[in-house]
Amino acid sequence: MTQVNNPLHGIKLEDLLTDLVDHYGWEELGSRIEIRCFTHDPSIKSSLKFLRKTQWARDKVEYLYLKMNKLPLPAPRDYDGENRVAKPQKSKEPLPEVNAKIWGK
Repeated sequence: MTQVNNPLHGIKLEDLLTDLVDHYGWEELGSRIEIRCFTHDPSIKSSLKFLRKTQWARDKVEYLYLKMNKLPLPAPRDYDGENRVAKPQKSKEPLPEVNAKIWGK
């Protein structure tokens, strides 16, 4: 049972998106989450197609849905600017003393 603590378990993406559109409308949704499928000729079908392919956008939509319904929020993920891929967490360990003669300490 890995979905026990997942507040989105059992909610279809289409239902989630429909609730957001009903609550905010396309214009407000596009200003809160700036993605083209919400701002230029928006439709449920095109948005679903994009959100199923693009994890960073889906994360933002799911986060807004949870916030709208006052459900527990997950920790936000960091994405790099261009590829929108989750950044790996940097370790807090000090760097090794390799090439200390060249680069200094």
